[in-house]
Amino acid sequence: MRLVMFTQNARAKLGAVLEHQYIVDLKMACQEFTKHRKPLSQSDTPFCDDMRGFLEQGEPSLRFAHEVLVFVQKHLASQPGKASLPSWIIPKKEVKLTAPIPNPQKVVAIGQNYRDHCAEQGVPVPDMPVIFAKFPTAVIGPDEAITWNPDLTNQVDYEAELAVVIGKRAKNVSREDAFEYIAGYMNGNDVSARNLQFGDQQWVRGKSLDTFCPIGPYLVTKDEIPDPHHLAIRAILNGRVMQDSNTSNLIFGVPALIEFITRAITLLPGDVILTGTPPGVGVFRKPPVFLKPGDTITVEIEGLGTLTNPVVEWSRQ
Repeated sequence: MRLVMFTQNARAKLGAVLEHQYIVDLKMACQEFTKHRKPLSQSDTPFCDDMRGFLEQGEPSLRFAHEVLVFVQKHLASQPGKASLPSWIIPKKEVKLTAPIPNPQKVVAIGQNYRDHCAEQGVPVPDMPVIFAKFPTAVIGPDEAITWNPDLTNQVDYEAELAVVIGKRAKNVSREDAFEYIAGYMNGNDVSARNLQFGDQQWVRGKSLDTFCPIGPYLVTKDEIPDPHHLAIRAILNGRVMQDSNTSNLIFGVPALIEFITRAITLLPGDVILTGTPPGVGVFRKPPVFLKPGDTITVEIEGLGTLTNPVVEWSRQ
């Protein structure tokens, strides 16, 4: 499934993408589905309008959502010409997609996790994962603007990253069991103010400015991505490919990261892990290439859609 958060009539809703051109309002579709299903099962729990709350309901809700989508797909196929759609099937162009998880409790990010990215910056390959945090207030969704106070920085960089979404409480998880705790995957962009990152001697401020964590456009459930370690990953700036690699080049794979993180930190449903970026970032180019107002930056990961964000001039408002 491709799960989304979207707004319609100024209201945030939980949805799913169908046939690449429709958004299903899952809460309304669930209500319609249960009218036709007798007897109801324990998994037939009405969906909330919040992705994090939905994930907190656990695997039964994910399975139920799949059943609802099968029902919706059959309904859609029965409509000749799709001339009259019910209110719970909406053309994608009529809604605004937002961050799939607009309110994660934690964004745990990994640095220096591609060998060739270590090489381009002249640092040794780490012996263990390098962890830092991005604050949740940095999260934005597709087509939302990346912006910053120019008094703070003029060295803003892009970083295409595979984002892993946690599906249930995870503490002391072994790498053998790690996939049981994953809900799915997203595109992520670890936007970074390089002068703050390097000047502060730690990374959190430079990585956590407002708008510096675009994610989306979808949360693709793990059943659609059999192996997250063989996905093409690219960053495209104004139509020019800047990063072009594959997640097979990760130093520490997803299970190893989950094992390492959960030894020290409990992960909760909706928490996001940014797994690191491949080579080609702007700061290490000669000359450096930094984002500026008027730019458009896109992250593409195989199977996860396209995450595009404009860069706009900062406003105090």
